[in-house]
Amino acid sequence: MASGVVSAGVSPLAPRDGFPDLPRIAGVELAVVEAGVRYSGRKDVMLARLAPGTAIAGVYTRSATRSSAVEDCVAKTGLPPKGGAAIIVNSGNANAFTGRHGIEAVREITEVLAARLGIRESRVFTASTGVIGEVLPHERITAKIDELIAALSPDAMREAAQAIMTTDTFPKGAGAVFETGSGPIHIAGIAKGSGMIAPDMATMLVYIFTDAKIPQPLLQEMLADLTGPTFNSITVDGDTSTSDTLILAATGQASADEITDAGSPAAGQFRAALHGVMLDLAHQVVRDGEGATKFVEIRVTGAQDDGDARKVAMATANSPLVKTALAGEDPNWGRVVMAVGKSGARADRDRLSIRFGDILVAENGWVAPDYREEEAARYMKNQELLIAIDLGLGKGKSTVWTCDLTHRYIEINADYRS
Repeated sequence: MASGVVSAGVSPLAPRDGFPDLPRIAGVELAVVEAGVRYSGRKDVMLARLAPGTAIAGVYTRSATRSSAVEDCVAKTGLPPKGGAAIIVNSGNANAFTGRHGIEAVREITEVLAARLGIRESRVFTASTGVIGEVLPHERITAKIDELIAALSPDAMREAAQAIMTTDTFPKGAGAVFETGSGPIHIAGIAKGSGMIAPDMATMLVYIFTDAKIPQPLLQEMLADLTGPTFNSITVDGDTSTSDTLILAATGQASADEITDAGSPAAGQFRAALHGVMLDLAHQVVRDGEGATKFVEIRVTGAQDDGDARKVAMATANSPLVKTALAGEDPNWGRVVMAVGKSGARADRDRLSIRFGDILVAENGWVAPDYREEEAARYMKNQELLIAIDLGLGKGKSTVWTCDLTHRYIEINADYRS
């Protein structure tokens, strides 16, 4: 069962059952507060307090202009899990490209929170999302820390997902529970993301919690491996954020035995469940793409290698011409041909085939003999679409997910700082 329903103003691609009922994660407490960082009349700061010994793994944007918060998290990820830990996130201000002011804001927030919680400053992770280039009024956040701590609860996952939203139209959550030979393991995650989505080793802001006992190096290895086919395989607009942060916290509070062997059955179960949660959240980000009305899978096969397949998939997914055709429900397969040609991947015009769903559109360097434009036009009216491209050259393959590009995207981003 899930709580909430899609309401007016929410993306038409949002999950129909609203925010899911996520499993409670032992060792995780959450709280939100209205600090007035930028927004008025809404919760805009989230705090997660994590049990002593929690292992923290993370992947982050490789943008050359990444934020001070990202730099701080990178330096702390992988440190020994001594004592408790905390994550604090604000929306409305990215604290990026703010020079020494950004560094000072991160230091002030982490030091104050560490002192209040009685934990090491090196175990406090912070993130900011919102407008770039404006100094973060960090004193508004530190003034609310006592209130946040007093409000900590194991049942505030939905509220936390709402507090980190910016142009998102719905809070994003996903979870999993599975049985091992020694007991159950729980996973729950939240994410924010709607625009500036073309990740590079991470995406947007994503926080995933599990009660599994698992050492940090193995946790980090799994997270890094699974980021490629999930968060690094989505795009809304081709723009990589300065603030992309993905943190996975394992509290070790499950009754199940510790997972120490990457090849064990329990490790395989955990990896599969984590992949499912990550992919669900990644898809929700695309479904909430700014102004989106179509959820689109780009599936490339037959490439010379996987690298070439990815080039074709991302070139197609990021093409404004392809994306506007999708918005107009126009089966303009010529734009897909264009995207393949510009991708930089090896391609042979006479071996290329293109399908819209099950409809064969083009093959052997020309339109398919049985192709009917009206049939393809009917298919393009669906909310969920598949564009399948086979290059006919090898075994390389790649799948990415994107959305259409509508006038609403322009409206949202033209007015973003207003």
